[in-house]
Amino acid sequence: MYWRVRMVVFLGWTLLSVCLLVSASQAQKNITAESGQNVTLTCRAPGNIQTVEWSRADLGEKYVFLYRDGRETLVHQHPSFKDRVDLQDKQMKDGNVSLILKNVTINDTGTYECRVKANKKRRRKRANLNAPPISIIYLHVDPPGSVGLIVGVVVAAVLIIAAFVGFVIYRKHKGEKIQGSH
Repeated sequence: MYWRVRMVVFLGWTLLSVCLLVSASQAQKNITAESGQNVTLTCRAPGNIQTVEWSRADLGEKYVFLYRDGRETLVHQHPSFKDRVDLQDKQMKDGNVSLILKNVTINDTGTYECRVKANKKRRRKRANLNAPPISIIYLHVDPPGSVGLIVGVVVAAVLIIAAFVGFVIYRKHKGEKIQGSH
């Protein structure tokens, strides 16, 4: 009987740990992708959107993507993002200003920030929105083949642990039946 309580406590703590790990990773908005994949960086903004700026601090004055006054602006876009980025929904329905980054490479690893401006005040230079970012996403890009390998190792480890726990429960249960029959 005592081993059952210990097993339930162990399984409960394991489940709680996994749930906390999953919820913490969701709050951080970390994305891992394999080189060559397309990635969607999510961002939603309320209100009448006039300007959307996606940036990375390490790019200096250049930006990843800029949409202003009804069209994409390419003048100060970083060259590595030309023809590789686009809004997921060009009409920005329901405030969806998520960005699709196509054919990611290891060089795309970094922290992306989404800023939005809703009023009609025009600017002559680059947007350089002073508003705080409404979405911050860290993107890590692995070389081809490495993501599948990691997932495979994790799945194998979980299956081995589950098999071991099942075996221990079976042996304990079998041992109780033998003692009960004497």
